Amino acid sequence: MSDLRATIEAAWNDRSLLQQAATVEAINTIIEELDKGRLRVAEPVGDDWQVNDWVKKAVILYFPIRQMETIEVGPFEFRDKMLLKTDYAGQGVRVVPPAVARYGAYLASGVIMMPSYVNIGAWVGEGTMVDTWATVGSCAQIGAGVHLSGGVGIGGVLEPVQAAPVIIEDGAFIGSRSILVEGCRVGREAVIGAGVTITGSTKIIDVTGAEPKEYKGYVPARSVVIPGSYAKQFAAGEYHVPCALIIGQRKPSTDLKTSLNDALRDFGVSV
Repeated sequence: MSDLRATIEAAWNDRSLLQQAATVEAINTIIEELDKGRLRVAEPVGDDWQVNDWVKKAVILYFPIRQMETIEVGPFEFRDKMLLKTDYAGQGVRVVPPAVARYGAYLASGVIMMPSYVNIGAWVGEGTMVDTWATVGSCAQIGAGVHLSGGVGIGGVLEPVQAAPVIIEDGAFIGSRSILVEGCRVGREAVIGAGVTITGSTKIIDVTGAEPKEYKGYVPARSVVIPGSYAKQFAAGEYHVPCALIIGQRKPSTDLKTSLNDALRDFGVSV
């Protein structure tokens, strides 16, 4: 991989190298490795995550070496630079029409895509459900056994290249119409209530103790989270702005197949 990395770094600094066959071959090799899951834009290292920014650079450089083309899929027609993912049967993935995944996105065995979208560079773990009209943005990292409910928006990130993608760790349950963007990270087995919006700067406030505890861009493992708001003073007066509230921890008695509503009822909340 060191030779591939060196080639990508050179082309990143000198785009004229994109005209060379060796550079094109290196970029194509990296996208193939992403597609097969042998290479990732970000990967867990202990309890933290490492961003492989050179891989993200390869994804960005893939666009200018591609040419526009028409793709026909039965009665559907697309016109784009990017190929679509293929051989779902061989990968053990269920894809319900008209779900779309781009070539260069990895879908592990047992993934189910309802009519939804997964972008290039994304990594989706074994047994994860991408429910109807959910979107998984470029380079997002979705763990195994995750449920992305209907209409969930997982943001993509290509630039700045050093920025972390959105990361959803194993076993998390993301409620309908939630929006998770700007490299936020959701810990293992967390439950995110319907309509929660988390950005890189959103206040995530744990209200389970005598005093609030604040996080930004990170939801601790097994947290149960609902939408909230807090008062903020502006020149024109005091107004309430959105935040996310941690109202408890997922109980050991709640198995990984629980519904969002069941998990929230443990805390007397319905959304």
